[in-house]
Amino acid sequence: MTSAAKAPVLFISHGAPTFALEPGLLGPRLRTLGRQLPELKAVLVVSPHWQTKDVMVMSTVLPETVHDFGGFPSSLYALQYRAAGQPELAQEAARLLNAAGFAANCDDRRGLDHGAWVPLLHLLPEAKVPVFQVSMPLGLTTQQAVKLGQALAPLRKQGVLIVASGSMTHNLYDVRQSGAQPESYAQEFASWVRTAVLAKGVKQLLDYRAEAPYAERAHPSEEHFLPLLIAMGAVTEADEVTLLQGGITNGVLSMESYAWGIE
Repeated sequence: MTSAAKAPVLFISHGAPTFALEPGLLGPRLRTLGRQLPELKAVLVVSPHWQTKDVMVMSTVLPETVHDFGGFPSSLYALQYRAAGQPELAQEAARLLNAAGFAANCDDRRGLDHGAWVPLLHLLPEAKVPVFQVSMPLGLTTQQAVKLGQALAPLRKQGVLIVASGSMTHNLYDVRQSGAQPESYAQEFASWVRTAVLAKGVKQLLDYRAEAPYAERAHPSEEHFLPLLIAMGAVTEADEVTLLQGGITNGVLSMESYAWGIE
């Protein structure tokens, strides 16, 4: 990358773990996007499946593929994502987070949870780019999520792709069989968020729980929505946003995703 170039930022809805085997609409779009990415030094993933008291940064040299779910077909547990880690950049991420006021430390044993490796199987299937993760601190607010993204943003100039992995809607109580018709509340919530994101309305999204239709039903808890705010904290006004349509799976899981800074 040139000194003036910056790596993009992505918010990816990773859906159910079976997304690894059932790419649906979003999988091919991620694969196409992966081929358009500039040369990268590493991928930094923030996933709701790693939550800690303080912020932890994965400095593992060769992270394992963690199958942190149960009750799925055996073929899912056989999948591996064999990307190397990037301890040097993990240390730099921890330094930036501490400088921004987050208490951050490194973890040299952590593996890649499914919020990381499942979308990366589609985005960068050859696993040639090093990957490390940053945890989400428990009790994170929408304002703090934006601040977390802002703290990590300088890594983009070093060729680090920031992937905020979450879910546009995430009510597991309402999950239906594969192929079920989309629930209207999931569509309305995703549509409201889409309008705000495309308008770069960070302030509007900070209060999404009060302003968005069906927010509490779409997200009974916030951990799968906050990565969107982390992503938006890592971008600038100059970064153009691209909508990655993914449809709705299992009736209620919107796979809508976004990319910023794609040339």
